[in-house]
Amino acid sequence: MDEIHVVDAFTDVAFKGNPAAVVLMQKERPPSWMQRVAAEMRHSETAFVVVGDGRRRTGYPLRWFTPVAEVDLCGHATLAAAHVLGGRSEFITRRSGRLSCVAEGGWVEMDFPADVLDPVPASGELSQPFGDVTIEAATRGKDDLLVQVPHEEEVRGLKPDFAGIAALSRELSVRGVIVTARQGERAFVSRCFYPEVGVPEDPVTGSAHCTLATWWSPLLGVTEMMAEQASPRGGRIRLRLSDNRVHLGGQAVGVLRGELLV
Repeated sequence: MDEIHVVDAFTDVAFKGNPAAVVLMQKERPPSWMQRVAAEMRHSETAFVVVGDGRRRTGYPLRWFTPVAEVDLCGHATLAAAHVLGGRSEFITRRSGRLSCVAEGGWVEMDFPADVLDPVPASGELSQPFGDVTIEAATRGKDDLLVQVPHEEEVRGLKPDFAGIAALSRELSVRGVIVTARQGERAFVSRCFYPEVGVPEDPVTGSAHCTLATWWSPLLGVTEMMAEQASPRGGRIRLRLSDNRVHLGGQAVGVLRGELLV
């Protein structure tokens, strides 16, 4: 039978951070089955890992699903999968290449691709779904729109219009919107919204930090940063930018383990 785990990612405290389901499969399963399991679990992401047939030697096939759609890259569910597997894990993905993870000393470090950013005019249209905020700058990455505001209090106090964010995401053909601000000399804060793919606000978004690290590194003048995602559950991410790769570090806590009966 296939194992299923629930792991709280990017936290060292249970019921904080971002919960992800991890399904360890003995063989490949149809995407339609994976989508139904993800809809049943109702986490922002469920990771599906093929572990049978000695996969640790060659790399584990890995896919991610929200309750309503498959996505190309997910950080917190990858962290959760690496936490469950332990040690060094190599994942083979459909569109994000080969991802390496190391679980050691209570932390998981993930090696992800840095994003490629295209500037976007900081128009008033971008602030409409977020109320009374000032957009200092904006950029578009591979998956998300990023907007920068002047103060971290604005990020924490956002009152998002999810329907407006979904409409903006459709208009710009992006997965969702990241809102971010500086937090001291070597850190930043963010919140991430993905209503168009069934996740109104994601508690902690590892993949978004490929965009965030690429954005903030030249602005802060550093290659190592700490990040806080200021959702109600909250979480912290350790970041290092090197050779067009983003190394994301996070902790994780397992909260459930069982078997799928179907």
